[in-house]
Amino acid sequence: MGISYKPLWVQLAQKGMKKTDLYTIAELSTSTLAKLSKNQPVDGKVLERICAALQCQPGDVIEYIPDKEKQA
Repeated sequence: MGISYKPLWVQLAQKGMKKTDLYTIAELSTSTLAKLSKNQPVDGKVLERICAALQCQPGDVIEYIPDKEKQA
């Protein structure tokens, strides 16, 4: 599977925020927000802006989920 942004959505929920709030405070584009929603890769600078906006570490907003096929 690769990278998952599920921890990001958990962070937002814990802070009582919506995706639109993140879009505004982290100055994201709509296409970047769509990529995050689909667990697609984003630039490191985007993660940096998200972490700055949420005052957290990268590990708080992304997780690596290995492919089962690659483990064999």
